[in-house]
Amino acid sequence: MKVKDGFVLRQVGGKTVVLATGRAAVSFNGMITLNGTGEFLWNELNRDCSEDELVAALRANYDVDEKTARVDVRNFIQTMLDNKLLEV
Repeated sequence: MKVKDGFVLRQVGGKTVVLATGRAAVSFNGMITLNGTGEFLWNELNRDCSEDELVAALRANYDVDEKTARVDVRNFIQTMLDNKLLEV
């Protein structure tokens, strides 16, 4: 899975947000604020990767156990899917 074309990560008012550009802005009207972990996962999703690869990357960069990493990744993926930001 990866981020759909037309969605970008930006710094706005000291916060990291996802915004739609171009044609994506027609169907997505708003922004999503990300914390540091969300920003990390978003950047990983700029390349085609699996849930397992996201969990491994999260564990390699943060001091987190497998179970916590998997729950966090699944929650993040679900939020991105709910907002139609990912290609699966």
